Amino acid sequence: MHLPTHAVPSFSPLEFRAALGMFATGVTIVSARTPSGELVGLTANSFNSVSLDPPLVLWSLSQRSLSLDAFRAGSHYAINVLAADQHALALRFATPLADRWKGVDWTPGVAGAPLITGAMAHFECFNKSRYDEGDHVIFIGQVEQVAHRPEAAPLLFHGGRFYTEHPL
Repeated sequence: MHLPTHAVPSFSPLEFRAALGMFATGVTIVSARTPSGELVGLTANSFNSVSLDPPLVLWSLSQRSLSLDAFRAGSHYAINVLAADQHALALRFATPLADRWKGVDWTPGVAGAPLITGAMAHFECFNKSRYDEGDHVIFIGQVEQVAHRPEAAPLLFHGGRFYTEHPL
């Protein structure tokens, strides 16, 4: 049996990233607490559903992220889907700051992960599995609690820019 081989890409990493940017996404902040109680969080748009039964979601994180060890080791995390008026939070959690959480309004979820006040939706997840692929780690979360505000307008990301218009 002959197995096919993959072709060497004919495009640069920048071209690949630009093409990926054409896929419009929502914006999330993935949050957790370390065993010592420290809050961690980061902006991510690599969020997706996996399964309805059981309820599973996924997101991915760069192998170079300073938060990687905290998310790998933790038992739970929350995915906070941001509303249009939370653009400043998305930027804040996308850049390295000494204390990203200073002044951020949040409440602890059932397992302690921070739930950001005003988010459109919260997914409280058990850290079910992780897969190293390429330069990222793919996290699969089993959703234990969910909440949402359907009346809120979403924060969107497309082509390297944030958008706050509500879809028609």
